[in-house]
Amino acid sequence: MRARSYDPDLTPPWQRPKAVPEVPADPGLVVEEVTTGFCGAVIRWEKTAEGPTVTLEDRFGAHRVFPMVPRGFLLEGRAVTLVRPQSARTAPGRPARTASGSVAPPPGRARVARAGRIFVEGRHDAELVERVWGDDLRAEGVVVEYLAGVDDLPAVVREFGPTRTARLGVLVDHLVPGSKESRIADEVRAAHGEGLVLVVGHPFVDIWAAVKPAAVGIPAWPQVPRGQDWKTGVCRALGWPENTGAAWQRVLRSVRDYRDLDPGLLGPVEHLIDHVTVGGPAGPAD
Repeated sequence: MRARSYDPDLTPPWQRPKAVPEVPADPGLVVEEVTTGFCGAVIRWEKTAEGPTVTLEDRFGAHRVFPMVPRGFLLEGRAVTLVRPQSARTAPGRPARTASGSVAPPPGRARVARAGRIFVEGRHDAELVERVWGDDLRAEGVVVEYLAGVDDLPAVVREFGPTRTARLGVLVDHLVPGSKESRIADEVRAAHGEGLVLVVGHPFVDIWAAVKPAAVGIPAWPQVPRGQDWKTGVCRALGWPENTGAAWQRVLRSVRDYRDLDPGLLGPVEHLIDHVTVGGPAGPAD
């Protein structure tokens, strides 16, 4: 006869803590810290002497740093343990790459910002650019700022005063022939010349649609009738709560790297980065 084996843990099964899933602390992931109730999107993961920490940003722009302890966060109401993000896990022997597909530079201090800038239309545009090109922009010392639409773009460019060593790049939503956006872009080009100001755009009615539907888990971006707010119409068509801020975080979380974006956005952003990094060298590391 064989001796019967026993579980060394004598705690009754119904009293044992349930297994908690481990979730990578990828940028854009929205979680709630269990002890404070602070809810925000992950913007940074860091390894410290006391252990790993995560920085969250709430919808008002406030930042809080929390230790990544077991069962320390709620994701969609369920307890999770945050672990280091996927981007921090690099296969041995392979060069690390940024989310844009570029070879990642060796770790170093942040560079002094260039005089040149990239302007995008809105906050969502800025967050998506940061999501995919953030590491490249920091390595090059390029700052991205967002506008509240393009109506005032000519005045904004005049105030900026682009020069050969302070070039300006502008990313415009829905830049198609005959549109209001294309007329404004032509006005800016004529006033300053493309050598100093480069205005490029993408064909999407909103930056959300630059994310591939498959990445978001939908068959296609819905057609929204004219006269209806596009973001709200998308939420309605997809059966999502009509909270466009929460919906955007859902879309943003689905973007892991450049492969989750339509090529119609990739080319214009790369063109802008090339434009502003020519003729205006970044300052030395701090």
